[in-house]
Amino acid sequence: MLLQSILNAVTAFFTKLPWLPPTLFILGGLILGIIFEKIILKKINKFVSRTEWEVDDFIVQSLKGVTVLFFFVGGIYGALAYFDLPEQADTIANKTLLVILILAITIVAARIAVGLTQFYSNRLKGDFPSSSILTNVIYGLVLIIGVLIILQSLGISIAPLLTALGVGGLAAALALQDTLSNVFAGIQIIISGQIRQGDYIELSGGEAGYITDISWRYTIIRAISNNMIIVPNSKLSTSIITNYHKPQQEMSVLMPVGVAYDSNLEHVERIVIEVAKEVMEEVDGGVPEYEPLVRYNEFGDSSINFNVVMRTKEFTSQYLLRHEFAKRLHRRFNQEGIEIPFPIRTVYMADNDDDTSK
Repeated sequence: MLLQSILNAVTAFFTKLPWLPPTLFILGGLILGIIFEKIILKKINKFVSRTEWEVDDFIVQSLKGVTVLFFFVGGIYGALAYFDLPEQADTIANKTLLVILILAITIVAARIAVGLTQFYSNRLKGDFPSSSILTNVIYGLVLIIGVLIILQSLGISIAPLLTALGVGGLAAALALQDTLSNVFAGIQIIISGQIRQGDYIELSGGEAGYITDISWRYTIIRAISNNMIIVPNSKLSTSIITNYHKPQQEMSVLMPVGVAYDSNLEHVERIVIEVAKEVMEEVDGGVPEYEPLVRYNEFGDSSINFNVVMRTKEFTSQYLLRHEFAKRLHRRFNQEGIEIPFPIRTVYMADNDDDTSK
């Protein structure tokens, strides 16, 4: 009897305030969404971060900011059940909520697709291309698919729209030739796999540095001086490029040296190889297991010249290798009495004095 009285009182209260239940549904959905986002989703994120499977990390992160919208839409849908709306208004309201829901799911799907792309790119260590243009293209394709699903759910025929987009796309392509050429050049660069993020390259114009990103319009190169070089993709695709990371990062380093003509070349070769081995074993960036070479190649004006062939792990490591080798070889030559001659040129003057006695 008491329970029935309470129910009657609650019913009478809500009858006097018909706007209160829908409001509670909407506020409840919003509050539940915030609680799920700030508390439950954070706990789930901490849990999956401790698992060995990395895919679940970005799946959970892709839900960030969208779960509140899911709960909010659910609250609005529950609030609509309390209103006796006209059929047309009810249809519009339900379709609006459906559009918002599909759009939210599309955003989550696009984030997951981008996350999978980046995950496999990092896992395959350069065998799979990774750049902002690729992630942006994938994100855009998923969004386009989501928009087409929304249009289909609203009863809008897609075929005429695609035809109109085709005609409009042709006109846009003519107006945006430079932009589109950069976009397709960037895609071609990525697909070819000849250069990737992290590679050290040098262009035919002399620009050199590490590739930091290939965007939809530009390729960004970070020079050794830490300056940024921005090259349009269309220019990069037609340029002659030296990639110092292909086919491998290790590379030979040639150091030119000259000694005096009266030097014992066998002794010089032995000393130079000892110094080169020492440098490659002790200097960061050297390849300790590589056997250095000495190759005499020229009888110069004042010296017998040769190249010392060493090996470095990466292009920029050669500078420290050369630096240390020059210092140590100079010191060792002084200890061994081996001369590095100054450039000398002897000029003979002919005696052209006339015999004036005749």
